[in-house]
Amino acid sequence: MSGINSSTALWYTSRATGVVALLLLTAVMLLGILVTRQGRLPGLPRFAVSGLHRNLSLLATAFVAVHVVSAVTDGYVNIPITAAVVPLTSSYERLWLGIGAVSFDLMLAAVVTSLLRRHLSRKAWRVVHLTAYVSWPVAWLHSVFSSGDLQRGALLWLAIVCALAVIAAALWRVSAAGRDVPRAERVGLLMSAFHSKAQGRQPDGARRGERTLSQ
Repeated sequence: MSGINSSTALWYTSRATGVVALLLLTAVMLLGILVTRQGRLPGLPRFAVSGLHRNLSLLATAFVAVHVVSAVTDGYVNIPITAAVVPLTSSYERLWLGIGAVSFDLMLAAVVTSLLRRHLSRKAWRVVHLTAYVSWPVAWLHSVFSSGDLQRGALLWLAIVCALAVIAAALWRVSAAGRDVPRAERVGLLMSAFHSKAQGRQPDGARRGERTLSQ
């Protein structure tokens, strides 16, 4: 490559903001997974964690927006603006740009409902907010397979590290949730669930245990 000039500036902007957006989305994902049920991280008060999570989410959304606008504006390939929000409407890399649009839509839904949280019921907000956990792996797939930049070299290793970090955080969270239920109670819940399954119903205790493990 001969460097950045007027004809390649948008190309570089699109790729650079895409990589930064992936890093920011990974940070948002890790923060969401590692935060305890009380909304805290070790050494940080609850309001600081909430503010950090919100600001990182907004920053990631801004970088994704710049990534989309620069990709659409760049004349190297023909990408319609509708492809940013409507899946499978681009003739260029239809599948991978399509799942990128899905990720962007899910992220926008999570951001908008978070900004309007005080006007929504907790159940409605939580259902939409949980879709953010789906948007990250979809965004990762889009980032890696929509172009060759993240399919080799240092950027490929960066993408792999992001994936491994999220997987490790998810495993830690599942393990921590399991430890929240005392061992004796865990055995009781499992036995109760087994007998209930045989009878075709689910006991209240098992439902409480499932809610604990899902948090």
